[in-house]
Amino acid sequence: MDGRLVNIGFGNSVKISRILAVVNPGSSPIRKLKEEARKEKKLIDVTEGRRTRAIIILDTGHLILSSVQPETINQRFAAMTQEQNNPLTVLEKSKELQGE
Repeated sequence: MDGRLVNIGFGNSVKISRILAVVNPGSSPIRKLKEEARKEKKLIDVTEGRRTRAIIILDTGHLILSSVQPETINQRFAAMTQEQNNPLTVLEKSKELQGE
């Protein structure tokens, strides 16, 4: 099982294997889904009072509100996947940053 975590803002992380979707909160069906989750006490707000920019849908039925753009979360996930598939890229980036 994949135990990796992806950062969703303000030091909060979610286990990658639990994520079903990362969606934009603007559409009407997503807003309805958010209200249903609120009523069922399955809504987790990690925006720290900022605007909700992404809603993360988990396999448990919980919804997480994040102030990070969905594209940013997807890029972080893609970077983690690339690093897992080719760990030498992490070492090469580290050497570049150190000026070697």
